[in-house]
Amino acid sequence: MAPTYPQVTRLILVMHALRAGCPWDAEQTHRSLVHYLVEETCEVIEAVESGDDAHLAEELGDLLLQVLFHAEIAAQEERFDIEAVASRVADKLVRRHPYVFGDAEIPADLVSSWEQRKAVEKGRSSALEGIPERMSSLARAHKVIARARSHGHQPDALGVEVTAMDPDLIGREIVRLVAIAEALGIDPEQETRQALREVEQRLRDVEAVAAGDVASTGAAQGDAR
Repeated sequence: MAPTYPQVTRLILVMHALRAGCPWDAEQTHRSLVHYLVEETCEVIEAVESGDDAHLAEELGDLLLQVLFHAEIAAQEERFDIEAVASRVADKLVRRHPYVFGDAEIPADLVSSWEQRKAVEKGRSSALEGIPERMSSLARAHKVIARARSHGHQPDALGVEVTAMDPDLIGREIVRLVAIAEALGIDPEQETRQALREVEQRLRDVEAVAAGDVASTGAAQGDAR
């Protein structure tokens, strides 16, 4: 028997009632709720790092409320509802895991496999497509390097030297660099963004060369026919 979740249904009904009966809830829009979404996401992260299950359950509930809130606004405007949201993400997960929901072999590199399927689905031609511009420079740098790796581009090919380091020291090293920047009167966020732009440009150049090689190979094969 499939599990039922009466409290999830109850929360949806509570959200219906709030939008109908509370002036504040009724006037909210997707845009007005953005900062709450960011805030609740940060609080979930803190709860995860605290290791406190009760705290985590509470903060996940607050984040779930934000998802339901946005879906309720869209439903009232007859655009989509929470059922459509759940359906789309479930379909996506099934589609991107053919080794779980089909008879495909488990790929050797699960992350690269996921990114490749995602790129095909969204028609992306660059590893940089789909990375949010508003991420912090550190979070974006992490995403850019990870995405480049998943597309077969190693950091050293992008001008980023990777050397062995004790994982426990990485955070301290980052803080040390921030302290150096502060002592020199430099904005570390801004400097990281600038350095990352250079890495991104190198990645675009590498992709352009690769695309040119593919095009040349395709043309040569066409001539051979």
